[in-house]
Amino acid sequence: MDEFLRLSADTARFTHGSPRAFSFGDDGRLLWFLRSTGPTDAFDSLWVLDTATGAETRLADPRALSPEPGELPVAERRLRERTRLVAAGIGSYALSGDGRRAVFPLHGRLYAVTCDGAAAPEPVPAAGPALDPRPNADGSRTAYVSDDALYVHPGGRISPADGARWGLAEFAAAEELGRSRGHWWSPDGVTLLAARVDESALQRRHFADPAHPELPAEDFAYPEAGGPNADVQLWVLGPDGGRIRLDWDAEAYPYVSDAGWESATEILLTVQDRLQRNVLLLAADPATGRTTELSRTTHPQWVDPLLPGTPARLPDGRMLTAADTPGGTARCLALDGKPLTGEGIQVRAVAGLHEGRLLIEAGLRDPAEQQVLLLDPDSGELTPLADGPGVYGVSASAGTLLLTSADADGIRRTVRTPDGREFTPADLSAPLPYRVEPVLERVTELGIPTALVLPRGHVPGRRLPVLMDSYGGPGFQDVSAEPRRWQARQWWADQGFAVVTVDNRGTPYVSPAHTHAMYRGFSDVTLEDQVAALRALGERHRDLDLGRVGVRGWSYGGYLSAMAVLRRPDVFHAAAAGAAPTDFRHYDTAYTECYLGLPQEHPEVYERDSLIPDAPRLARRCCWSRPGRRQRHPSHTLRLSRALHRRGPPAPAARAARRHAHDPGRDAGEDHGGWKLEFLPAASWACRPVAGPSPPGHRKRAPRTLPSAGPSLSSRDPRQSPGK
Repeated sequence: MDEFLRLSADTARFTHGSPRAFSFGDDGRLLWFLRSTGPTDAFDSLWVLDTATGAETRLADPRALSPEPGELPVAERRLRERTRLVAAGIGSYALSGDGRRAVFPLHGRLYAVTCDGAAAPEPVPAAGPALDPRPNADGSRTAYVSDDALYVHPGGRISPADGARWGLAEFAAAEELGRSRGHWWSPDGVTLLAARVDESALQRRHFADPAHPELPAEDFAYPEAGGPNADVQLWVLGPDGGRIRLDWDAEAYPYVSDAGWESATEILLTVQDRLQRNVLLLAADPATGRTTELSRTTHPQWVDPLLPGTPARLPDGRMLTAADTPGGTARCLALDGKPLTGEGIQVRAVAGLHEGRLLIEAGLRDPAEQQVLLLDPDSGELTPLADGPGVYGVSASAGTLLLTSADADGIRRTVRTPDGREFTPADLSAPLPYRVEPVLERVTELGIPTALVLPRGHVPGRRLPVLMDSYGGPGFQDVSAEPRRWQARQWWADQGFAVVTVDNRGTPYVSPAHTHAMYRGFSDVTLEDQVAALRALGERHRDLDLGRVGVRGWSYGGYLSAMAVLRRPDVFHAAAAGAAPTDFRHYDTAYTECYLGLPQEHPEVYERDSLIPDAPRLARRCCWSRPGRRQRHPSHTLRLSRALHRRGPPAPAARAARRHAHDPGRDAGEDHGGWKLEFLPAASWACRPVAGPSPPGHRKRAPRTLPSAGPSLSSRDPRQSPGK
């Protein structure tokens, strides 16, 4: 087995040992985070860094708490799947308001630990397998969910036994709307705001594990496009048993994309209509449940998702929200509805306030890069805080900053205190095997972002088969200066490919117009842009052999890969498609209807974007891998496979292993790289590993000549996804 694939699998794509999930206490002194002990240790521990000294302390070791953890409770496993969590051990934690106490779940049990590390984590009594614990402001009480009910310790169950699920985000909110939680403590730590979710009208999806036929199939509620959604309500739950429902037109605005306490007397919530063309920001009185509209955002296609950090009320009372610029070329910030930033900056997130100014993450020159800037809320003046080539990020509290920078040389993190001292949280992950500097270019009259990775040691004039490796779908940017995403692509390039990645229209961070081009249809825009970008790159880089083009992808990238060989065999010659959603009539409501509309109203759109009718036209080899995640049921792949077989001779498909899309295990890593390497060259061309420097620990193999599949007819594109 190839050493790079093994190393990538063993290290969870070089993430084990890297610190993550950072949180500051309110005073900025303590920085909490999760990290394992090294590059092959999958078990994350809970750590704290004291910015007064720079000392790191491990506060909770999951192996010491659960030496024989066994199987995760179903609810905790599903929550980890939903958040694409690849690490084991402590998956998440929550801080008290003062930042001195943390509570975390581990294998269904709850633990609490204080920042001084003087005592081992103490168990928190729970009514049953528990998840999503949240301490109140002073850490004296902890709310958690068990068996779809909301509890408080000390105390007991505070949600009624009415058949609904309490305290957790429903599928649509967690998967598509950006709201991952379902209960919030009031600032005084006495009252809870909680989501009530009734899923009784939804259909059930069943998952059986073929490797364990003795186990019953699991099932869960799924909101399929055109069908019913969950009924979501928000309630204020008092310590004396009192309950007050927040009042808004939930029939017209069924989606709750954000909620939380702004003060002891005000709750802010953001609600959307089903097609997400109208978004309301509401203020609610927790004493009466009455709501008041603060702002309304509309768009004839859809309103883009909230920017992280918005909406928020500034100390002077002004309301900060996200919007599109008047010219429609950028995402901007607005204060009380008036644009604060202009057309030349793509705002991506608000990290908070620093020295009286807004701390923001934004793109300026190139969508592949991200800068950190200070924004004066009065004048709109921008001051760079972390600028230059690469991707920069920030979090902050009480004048203390955590700055992250990522470029071809790796990922670096720096803690900067108000008095100018700096500390670096230890990164124990494996060094990235390759230093990759992809050729980043904007092509065609649309300025489509692209990236090209060539074999190390490539000799100009040597013609290379092309491997398209793109995601191509809404909500995820592929072409970025972040280094980890290029490691596997460099490995593929070293197998003898020119690897091409394209952020077609519909992907984020270029402009609202670029993103909204997917309105009323995925397939045409995606495929058109991938083909146009490929041909434009072929004109600029003559070593790209456009007569030999393969495509690989996962999730939406799998959809793109399959569509490429089905609809454009003149361009694409072979595909490896993983976890492809083959018919969006069987995808979820919030994602699908936002872009395509309701299937009852636009059946022709869903028919056009379905791959099932294309099956009889398959003229190229395509290899399928079916998913195990709840978002893409294996039936997506099986429906297409059935259509392929009905057309006549068995379709050339191979290896449909049941894998969760986020599965970090060694077998998954070796399989998802290895079988595609075996399939793609054999499908249409011979490919040999190139000579050149090997990454550390990489064992060279003797070149091998693979059989050609005969004359090529065409070729086309997609890619490996982030698990979306």
